[in-house]
Amino acid sequence: MTASTAETGRIAGTRQGIVLLLVSVMPMMAIISLVPVLPLLMREFGDVGGAEFLVPMALTIPALCVALLSPAAGWLSDRIGRKVLLVTALIFYAAFGIIPWFLEDLFQIIGARVALGATEAIIMTVATTLIGDYFEGERREKWIALQVAIVSLAAIVLIAIGGGLGEAFGSRGPFLLYLLAIPVAFVAVAVLFEPQVSKAQTDSSTAFPYRAVLPLVAITLGVGIVFYTVIVQLGPILGLSGAVSPGMIGAIGAAANICVGLGTLIFSRLKSNAGWPLLSLGLFIATIGYAGMALSTGLAPIAMFACLACVGNGVMLPNMLAWVMRRLPSEMRGRGTGMWTGAFFLGQFLAPLVTAAVIGATSGLANALLAYAAVIGVGAIATMTFFSRKSHTRHTA
Repeated sequence: MTASTAETGRIAGTRQGIVLLLVSVMPMMAIISLVPVLPLLMREFGDVGGAEFLVPMALTIPALCVALLSPAAGWLSDRIGRKVLLVTALIFYAAFGIIPWFLEDLFQIIGARVALGATEAIIMTVATTLIGDYFEGERREKWIALQVAIVSLAAIVLIAIGGGLGEAFGSRGPFLLYLLAIPVAFVAVAVLFEPQVSKAQTDSSTAFPYRAVLPLVAITLGVGIVFYTVIVQLGPILGLSGAVSPGMIGAIGAAANICVGLGTLIFSRLKSNAGWPLLSLGLFIATIGYAGMALSTGLAPIAMFACLACVGNGVMLPNMLAWVMRRLPSEMRGRGTGMWTGAFFLGQFLAPLVTAAVIGATSGLANALLAYAAVIGVGAIATMTFFSRKSHTRHTA
């Protein structure tokens, strides 16, 4: 029993966990569901100055908002409580999400997407924080792994649904999906409860453990870039083998997301080793995946190595979150989780920019992937060397 449930007399179980998994899918939906209608939006707003930049930005701007606002969302949840903040954010998520259905101006749509991103920052941060509040030890790490797996697998379904709504209703069709947040909000009201530790009744002299948390947040930023580079660049990566059809890219993309889920399963089985051992393992797997993509020429091996890289990413992502959770006192869990969420989503936003810069510096995508593999491999060796030496020193002191 956690401190929070002990104080309320309630013990969180499967019902609460499932609701938090449903809630966690909402931020992913903001981008993924619109991917199939991007060409329609490009045609619709093609005469707007800078459309080639502004239309994709309309899709991705919520991720930047999550990156920038998650720390503040976490701090706010520590001050005023989790449940009311989460339910309110879900309702506004539905409201801001559906607004573009009624709009014809691209800049107004982008404005609505910025507001949507602010609600996403709250939703993702508070849902993850509540997993830390409701569960502890191996139960917490099980639900963290499930959160990452479900969000990755939901992406496959959301792309398909977004495409179907685009076929039926045109470029605005996928925006109807945001209304799903309303029934999710009602379920959250009925099932979730407020953990007392989130009230932040803490001694003002208690300092936030920046020295313990910030290095892990910085590593998470790097993991986020490595994670999303494969996802965002999958089409061009597969194109290294020659012309590839959109259908084939979609199928391999689905397999890649399934492999992220496979990586979370590996984490779940090895969660007693959460921390630097699983970080090293994930980095080594990702190194092989990136190097294989760079050095292969056929579609099948490139796809296989892309999926392998996603397995490594699936190991690393829940591991980093579990590692941060272990270092956070309960009354500061919201703030720390917000920092972690912000770092990961900043990695999502920066991934295509970093890749473009590396491609320019190395004269080609294959060379860029090889450079990534070298950096990730060095990171794996450095992680194993530094933390194993630190652990040995602590045990012999």
